[in-house]
Amino acid sequence: MDLMAPKVSTAATRAALLEAAREEFAAYGIAGARVDRIAERAGVNKERIYGHFGNKEKLFDAVITEALDDLTAQIALPGADPADYVARLTDYYREHPDLVRLLMWEALNYRGQDLLPGQEARVARCARKTASLAEARGEEPDAATARRLFLLTGLALFQSMMPQLARIMLGDDADSPETQRALRDQAAALADPHS
Repeated sequence: MDLMAPKVSTAATRAALLEAAREEFAAYGIAGARVDRIAERAGVNKERIYGHFGNKEKLFDAVITEALDDLTAQIALPGADPADYVARLTDYYREHPDLVRLLMWEALNYRGQDLLPGQEARVARCARKTASLAEARGEEPDAATARRLFLLTGLALFQSMMPQLARIMLGDDADSPETQRALRDQAAALADPHS
């Protein structure tokens, strides 16, 4: 045993695994991701994955949770300006295409399930967003407000989820910064209850 070798902390190992797993899962999904590739990217033995997370599915859940925690930290609640909320979300998703891919892989992998394992925190997060939107409108949170939030989120996600459709419908300039801004602004305008 080399006593001079630097010892890697548990937190550093966990962070390296999450970063490597985010890249792997975004590229291949849950079924296509390989534990040995994640371990190799992270520079650790693959047994560390099982030690930290238990299995590949729990690692995926941890990756999604971390990615959504980052989004929540950077994008405030919708509040009184749902148009600004959609614009900020649209920008965030465009700047973080790996999150969009992760959410799409999650939808494909867990289709038909009522609630994903361990997703109570996401339910609570969405309830806070729904309450924020309702409060800004002078209403009590209800199913209609939750549906509105769902559709606002969909408006923000759609541009990043379906770039091929944008190229088909909008032509060669679909990926230009000007077109991207125009799409974001139009989605935000649709979210404005006063327009």
